[in-house]
Amino acid sequence: MKTSIYGALAGMIFMGVPAVAQETAPFGTDEDADYAAQLWEVMTGLGLVGEGAMQAAPYPGTDPHGMMLQTFYTDAEVAGHRGALVVKRNYGPEGVTVDEVLADPAAHLGAVTIMFRRAQDYDPETGNWFYAKYLPDGTLDRNPADMALAGLVGKGADAGCIACHQAAGGDDYLFTTDADLTVAVE
Repeated sequence: MKTSIYGALAGMIFMGVPAVAQETAPFGTDEDADYAAQLWEVMTGLGLVGEGAMQAAPYPGTDPHGMMLQTFYTDAEVAGHRGALVVKRNYGPEGVTVDEVLADPAAHLGAVTIMFRRAQDYDPETGNWFYAKYLPDGTLDRNPADMALAGLVGKGADAGCIACHQAAGGDDYLFTTDADLTVAVE
């Protein structure tokens, strides 16, 4: 059941995108997957993901993320660069309660979605955000074209991470906070 809820993003990523654009999508490369793996290790070390991860009060969510969410805002260093990091744990299935998530988070975790602000020259057009969607074990989720969901996911598409977060308004690409996420670029 988790697959149907959390697979929604994967299925939406290429809606309305011509086949040629899909073949040259700016995400899912080996480099993106390697960077995402480094980021997972950093998040594990910070207690944001993995066994024994810190907990917070879940709040109601919606597709494509999950019916209950936990969101953490911090900064992290990956490959010598320090940037803002947003970690969203996505829980389900539909109807799951706060108490159920808190009692057994692992049983209800469907995915972990993140945004990490990379260096100023990563992709200024999209706020320099790197996106990834991980399965609970830290492996990257994949779209129907078998591309890893890491990097500039949905850039130039009508749906997907970037398309949705650009609609958030403002220049931070975030829906849930007006927090100051400025971090010195190293």
